[in-house]
Parts: sequence; structure tokens; C-alpha cells
Amino acid sequence: MAETTPQCRNKTDNDSFDENGTLLPGLPDDLAQHCLSSLPPSLLFSVCRPWRRFLYSPSSPPFFSLYALLSPLQNPQNTVEFFSFDPISSSWTPLPCPPPDPPLHLLHRHPSFLSRTLPVQSLTVSNHLVLIAATTHKLFPALSSPLVFHPESGSWFYGPRISTPRRWCAAGSVRGVLYMASGVGSLYKGDVARSLEQLDLKKKRENWRWENKAQLKDGRFSREAVEAVGYRGKLCMVNVKGNAVKEGAVYDVGLDKWEDMPQGMVAGWNGPAAAMDEDVIYVVDEVKGSLSKYDGERDCWVEVTELEQLKRAEQIAAGGGKICAVSEKRERIIVVDVGDKPAMFWEVAPPRGMEVVAVHVLPRIINIDKTS
Repeated sequence: MAETTPQCRNKTDNDSFDENGTLLPGLPDDLAQHCLSSLPPSLLFSVCRPWRRFLYSPSSPPFFSLYALLSPLQNPQNTVEFFSFDPISSSWTPLPCPPPDPPLHLLHRHPSFLSRTLPVQSLTVSNHLVLIAATTHKLFPALSSPLVFHPESGSWFYGPRISTPRRWCAAGSVRGVLYMASGVGSLYKGDVARSLEQLDLKKKRENWRWENKAQLKDGRFSREAVEAVGYRGKLCMVNVKGNAVKEGAVYDVGLDKWEDMPQGMVAGWNGPAAAMDEDVIYVVDEVKGSLSKYDGERDCWVEVTELEQLKRAEQIAAGGGKICAVSEKRERIIVVDVGDKPAMFWEVAPPRGMEVVAVHVLPRIINIDKTS
């Protein structure tokens, strides 16, 4: 993900490009686009309007942006709204509205239990943002089908119907395939608590189908919303959040088989986790505020950095060499550049009057008008 430092631009002779939209004088647009594609997005944004228009066009390689589920602080309905944060212009933009039918009712805080948040589970799969489980105001499952946002087209749509809609579950992805395991629907059911289903988002949308896979041995992963992390062809998850005693399970995608989680992995899984390109798992120790990565060869966690701002982090996402964490009390997003040594970090505040429910990293939306 690109840096979030606001870009400033002084008026220069290059502003004369604005009159005719020329990218590079003397070069045809296709060749000029090829030359400009290798430049940093921050430079394309700051030089002139034609370059800025190119940056947000389908012809320009997309840079990573933040996608957030936000909840208004002063809203008795406790609804969830969807926004994208552009790190180049340092600005928030509302996403298009989801389909009106069926109406979307996602409860983040129940009016009778304001101190407790209810899970609204979302994840990224094959460059899509997917909402998979949530609760209505009547404490029923809110989604009978996954709600999917596609940044490249800027559109929402519903996927195929879920056999048993969930209020919460274990959800993750491996190699472009969505996995939904365990969880609770309107009521607890043992077969649902042991279930595993997959949805292949790499296929054409008309061929999307839920498929049953190998069941869990018991229903211990159904007690709360669980992050299932894709890692080197496997799906890894623990049954309890935070520093409590927990159990871990690993699903081997190729073998369609569950196995025990390595002892070192489960011992250090003490907070929210996410994988970078499904190759490195990162976890935040919610008590210490330390960010660590998993060393599979030695079955241990290696500390990357320790930050006061990461203590009690609610959720993390990974992408573009950055770890993005929802802070305690959901007041801001902490972005850590794990490629830097030492790791650098900065904060992103949500729009005024909003709290952060969840954050994700995806390519920026095509054709957002930021040319002025």
C-alpha cells in the first residue's frame, strides 16, 4: 500500500498539460502510459491533472487502498457503512450502496448491550471484499448469501445462497477460494458447528457453487467469530481470541483433511492474525502490543516490532507490505510497514463521527474522480 502522507502540489509549467490532456508531449498515449506505469503513484498524483487522471484510470496499475466497515457513533440503528481510504490523496470515499433487495440490516451493537459488539464478518478473497456473517436487530443471521464488492467494477452483488446462514463462523480464504467453517445460525446445531464449505471465487460468477468439505472433529470452533488465515495452501485458525488457553486446527486444502496446529504456532497466537500474500502469518499480541511473524521452519514467532498503539488491537489485515490494525476502542487504524527496518508506522483516522468495525487491503477502485 502506498504511503499516506498528504501530497501537495505547487502550480508549475506542467499545468499547461491540463488544456489538452497530453500525458507526455510528442508520444502517443499508449506509449506514454507504458512509461508512466513505472512511476510512483504519489508522483503521478502530484505533477499534473492528466497524470492524475491516468493514475485512477483502468490503464494504470492499481495501487493498494484501505477498505473499511465503519459504524456511526451517534446512530441508534447501529448500522454499518462501507468506505475506501485512498493513501495517495489521504481521503475517505463512500463505496457505492449495496443492492437494496434484500434490505441489509447489520447489527454492530445491540441497543440493550451497548458495551458488547456483535461480529460483522468480512474478508478479502481473490480481490473481492466479502461479507459472510452478521446479526440482525432481532438476533437472526443477517446474510442468507455472501455480499460481495468488486473494486475493479465498483459494484456489489450477492453470491450463491448459504445452506445455513450464520450469525458468526470461522471464515478465511486460500488461493482465491472462500472457506466458511463452523459457527452458529439462528440456533446452535452440531452438524453446522462441525461443517466446512468452500466457494471458489476464481471461477466465473455464474459457476459459483458452495461445496461441502471435510468436517471438523467437534464443534469447539463455534463459540465466537474466528479468523481463518490462509497460509501456504492451508487454512489455520484458533477457537478463542486473545491470550486465553485455546486450541488450533489446520485444514490442508490439497488433501481435504484437518490436522492439529503446530504447538509453537498455537502458543504464540495471542491476538488478531492475518497473512501477507498467504506466505507469512502475522499476529498482534493484544496484551504486549507486539507484532510478530511466524517462522514455520522453527515453529516459533519472531517479533517485528512492539507498539503501545497495537495493544488491544481488534483486527488486522495484511497487504502491499503493510499490516493494518484496528486500534483499541476502534478509534483509528494503525498502519505498520513491515518492509522497513525498523518497522515504521502511522495512523489513519476514520471519518468524523465513525468507528472502525473492520479494515481490509485491496486494489483501489477504478475511475474515482480525483482529477481536480
